[in-house]
Amino acid sequence: MTTDSSSTNRAPAEGISTFKGQERALRADRLGTGGLLLSVLAATAPLMVVAGVMPTTFAVMGIVGQPLLFVVLGAVLVLFSLGYAEMSRHVHNAGAFYAYISRGLGGTAGAGAALVALVAYNSLQVGIYGIFGFEVSGLFATYAGLEVAWWVPALAAALAVGVLGWLKIDVNAKVLGVLLVIEVLLVVVFDIAAVADPGTEGLSLHAFNPDTLTGAGVGTALCFCIAAFLGFEQAPVYAEETSRPHVLVPRVMFLAVTGVAVFFAISSWALTVATGPATIVSTSQEQSAGLLFSLTEDRLGTTFTDVLHVLFVTGMFAAMLSFHNVVARYAFAMGREGLLPAAFGRTTGSSGAPGTGSLLQTGIAVVLVLVFALTDDKPTGDPTAPVLHLFTWGGNIGALGVIVLMAIASLSVVVFFVRRGAASAQAWRLATSAVAGIALVVIAGYTVKDFDVLVGAGPDSALRWILPGVIGLALVIGLVQGAVLRARAPETHARIGLGNEAFQLEKEAERTP
Repeated sequence: MTTDSSSTNRAPAEGISTFKGQERALRADRLGTGGLLLSVLAATAPLMVVAGVMPTTFAVMGIVGQPLLFVVLGAVLVLFSLGYAEMSRHVHNAGAFYAYISRGLGGTAGAGAALVALVAYNSLQVGIYGIFGFEVSGLFATYAGLEVAWWVPALAAALAVGVLGWLKIDVNAKVLGVLLVIEVLLVVVFDIAAVADPGTEGLSLHAFNPDTLTGAGVGTALCFCIAAFLGFEQAPVYAEETSRPHVLVPRVMFLAVTGVAVFFAISSWALTVATGPATIVSTSQEQSAGLLFSLTEDRLGTTFTDVLHVLFVTGMFAAMLSFHNVVARYAFAMGREGLLPAAFGRTTGSSGAPGTGSLLQTGIAVVLVLVFALTDDKPTGDPTAPVLHLFTWGGNIGALGVIVLMAIASLSVVVFFVRRGAASAQAWRLATSAVAGIALVVIAGYTVKDFDVLVGAGPDSALRWILPGVIGLALVIGLVQGAVLRARAPETHARIGLGNEAFQLEKEAERTP
C-alpha cells in the first residue's frame, strides 16, 4: 500500500503526548544536542573498533588503505544523511527507518523494514555480549586469578542493561556519555603517542594513497569498516524525546557521521604510523586484537594499557546499552502501530521509557547467551568458539540488516519528496540519496557475497547463506505481515509509520459530529 497524500504531507501533531494518557508517547524534552549525540555515538564503541575491527581488517583483508576507506565511507554516509536528515524534519517517530520507509514506499514495505530493524539491532546488541563476556573473563583471570566462564559476566551485563533500559533516557545518556568520553580520550592519547613516536617509516601518509585500495579484498574491507559507523543512523529513533527534533536530529546525524569518519580515519592511520605501512598487515596478522595494547605498552606503559583494557570492556557495555535502547524504541513504535502486540506500545511509570520493549530485548539477549553458553567447549573443544560465533554472527547479521535498511531508506526519501511535489526544491538531496543508495546496494552485495569471510566460515559452509538469510527471512515475514494487515485490517495498515499522528487523527475523528 502506498501512503496517501494526506498522510504523506501531514505535519507532526502537537500535544500528542497527553492523548490517551502518557503511555502512547515517549517523553519529550529528555535529550538535548549533547545527550542525543552521546547516545548515538556510544553505539560506535570507538575503542572496540580501534582495538578489534581495525586490526582484523588489516589482517584479514590485507588492505593498507583502511584510513582512506573510512574517508570514502564517510563521504557515502554524508550523502545518505542529506536526504535522511531532511526526512527527519517531516517524520518524528521512534520507528525511524521503518517509519521513513512507510512514508515513502507504503505500509507494507514499512512492515518489512520494521522486522528487519528489530532483528538487525537485536543481533548487533546480543553479538557484543559474546566478546564482552570473553574480555571480562580475561580480566578476572589476569588481575584476580579467577576462572570465570564467559557467559557469567555476559548474563550479568544483560541484566544491568535491562535495568538501565527502564530508567529515563537522560540518565542513560549520562552513563553513555561518561564512558564514551573516556574511551575517546584514551584513543586520542594513543594517536598522539603514535605520531610522536612513529615506526621505522616515520610519519608516512601512504595509507591515504588510492593505490593501497587495489585488490580483491576491498569490497569486503568496506563491509568491515561500515560496521564501525553504525550508530549515527539512530538519531531519529530518539526524535520524540528531544525538544526540537527538526533541528537536533539532523544536527546530531551530521556531527556523528563526520566525527566518526575523521576519528576512525586518524586512528587507523595512527596504527599504520606506529607499525609502519609496510608492516601493518603482517603485524596485525601476528597480534590480532592485541595490536593496540602492544603499541600502547611500548609507548605509554603498563598502567595506561591496563586502563585501556578496562575501558575496552566498559565501551562494549556502552554500545550494548545504546543498541538496547534502540531495540526497545523500535518495539514500542511497532506495538503502538499494531505490528507487535499493543502491550509493547506503552511507556513505563514516571521514567517514560518503553519498558515492555526493554524487557523483550533483555529476554532475547538472555536466551541467546544461554544457547551459546550451552555449546561451550562442544563439539570442538575450543572454549572461545561460542564467544566468537556469537560476536561475529550477530555483528555481521546486524550490519547487513542496517545496510539494507539504509539502501531502502535512500529510495524512500526520493519517492517521499517526489510525491509531495517537492522534487525540484529537493533535487540535490534526491540526487545525493540516489547516489548513496546505489553505493549502499553495492556494499550490501559485497557483504552477502563475502559473508563466509566476515564470519570466518569456509567458502563451502552453509553459514555463508544461512546467516545473511536471517535478514532476508525477516524482510519476507514483515512484508507478508504488512500484506495481511492491508487485506484484513486496513485501518491498522494505514497507521504504519504514522506514530502518534494516527492517534491524534482518531481523537479528531471522535470529536467530529
